[in-house]
Amino acid sequence: MVPYPNSYVHGHSDRESERLHYQAAGLEDLLHWDTRYLPGSRVLEAACGVGAQTVILAKNSPGAAFVSVDISPESLNLAEQRIQAEQVENVTFQQGDIYHLPFRAESFDHIFVCFLLEHLSDPLLALEEMRGLLRAGGTITVIEGDHGSALFYPESPNAHRVIDCLIELQRQIGGNAMIGRELWHILNDAGFSRVQVSPRQVYADSSRPEYIEGVRNIFIAMVEGVRDQALAGNLIDADSWDKGIGDLFRTTENDGTFSYTFFKSTGVKSR
Repeated sequence: MVPYPNSYVHGHSDRESERLHYQAAGLEDLLHWDTRYLPGSRVLEAACGVGAQTVILAKNSPGAAFVSVDISPESLNLAEQRIQAEQVENVTFQQGDIYHLPFRAESFDHIFVCFLLEHLSDPLLALEEMRGLLRAGGTITVIEGDHGSALFYPESPNAHRVIDCLIELQRQIGGNAMIGRELWHILNDAGFSRVQVSPRQVYADSSRPEYIEGVRNIFIAMVEGVRDQALAGNLIDADSWDKGIGDLFRTTENDGTFSYTFFKSTGVKSR
C-alpha cells in the first residue's frame, strides 16, 4: 500500500494552499448547497487538509459539532489558523491516519469526504473503515473530481497531454484522478445503502467571467503545478508542455469553452 501522506501529487506549497481555499470558495454553491447537518449532529470530516472545506461546512451547519482529521500536522496547523481567523467555534482537530482512525465504532452521525479518495491506493479500505465509525442510519458524503471529464474548445492534443501527465503522475503514486466516475460502485462495495450520485458540472465561456477565472485559477493552476514532475519523469518535453498549458489558457479566451464534472455521492449505513 502506498502511504498516502506522500501521495498528494500537487505538493504542499503556500501557492497550493491558497489554490485549495480559492477552489473551495469558488465551488461552494456548486458542491455544498445541499450539505447541511442538524444541530447536535457529530460530523467527521475525513482528511481536512488545510481546512478549505472545513470553514464552509462549519458555517453552513453551526449547530453541528465537527471533528476534522488529517495525517499532516502542518496541514492541521494551517486549518486551525484558518478556522480561528474565521471565528468558527464548532470544529475540533485531531491528527489521524484515514486507514486507522482513532475513534470508537459508531461514534459519528455523519462523515464528510472531499477530494481524498483520488489520492488513496486503497479507497475501498478507507471507506470500510469510515463506515464502521457511523451510527446506524448515519450518512456519508463523498465529493471527487474526474480529470478525464475535462472537455474544451478549441480542441488541442497538447492540452490533453498535459492533463494526462497529471493523471499518470497520480497513478504512479497510487492514486486515481478519474475516481469520480467510480463513486457509485465503490460506495456500494463498501457496504453503504441508498447510494446516490449527483454530477456537478462546471461550464465556462466568455459570458460567465467568474467561471473563466475559476478555470484559470483552479484547474489550469492545478495542472501547472506538476510541470517539474512531468518533465523529470519524461512524460512530456518542455516545448509540448508549454504549448499544452498555452492551449488550456486559450480555452478561456472570448471564443473558448471549458467544462469539468465533479461527482457528489451520498450513502447510508443501514446497520
